[in-house]
Amino acid sequence: MTAPDHSAPLRVWRHPRPEGAAGRCVGARCDLAVAARRAKRLARRIQALARRERLPHVVWTSPLARCADVGRWLRRWGWTHHVDAALAELDFGAWDGRAWSEIPRAQVDAWVADFADHAPAGGESLRALLRRAAAWNGGGLVVSHGGWMLARRWHTERGQVLPQAHEWPAPPRYGECWRL
Repeated sequence: MTAPDHSAPLRVWRHPRPEGAAGRCVGARCDLAVAARRAKRLARRIQALARRERLPHVVWTSPLARCADVGRWLRRWGWTHHVDAALAELDFGAWDGRAWSEIPRAQVDAWVADFADHAPAGGESLRALLRRAAAWNGGGLVVSHGGWMLARRWHTERGQVLPQAHEWPAPPRYGECWRL
């Protein structure tokens, strides 16, 4: 196993747009597929950056297909691909995969009222995701999820301060890369 380079900045891409996500609560339990061409396109972008900046050909991904498929393309081209469950999206519990319009408003309001500590529908609290994202110390090239990226950035910029719902930013675009 190649040792992670902790001196290099962490580069995290949000996975490509998955099939069937529109209008749905999509988290760690909902493993939606990504069109092969989208996964390959993102893998090519990662490969080009690594070549341009002479970075090791090592990528870390969430185990969910929308991330791991990108890593599998890179592995086909000779890269080392690590899968790490710590890179997964927030677990929305029983909400996961359901249409947002089907989730009772009172349940969403309860989450918003206690945004950091409420675990939606028996899933994972935002505090737990923040802790998980902050503790992750793998390599420099990562394919993960919007929620994980937001949690990692929040921790980097604000430390232990917990967010209120109205402070939580919009996720990055599909395929977008952040330096964290």
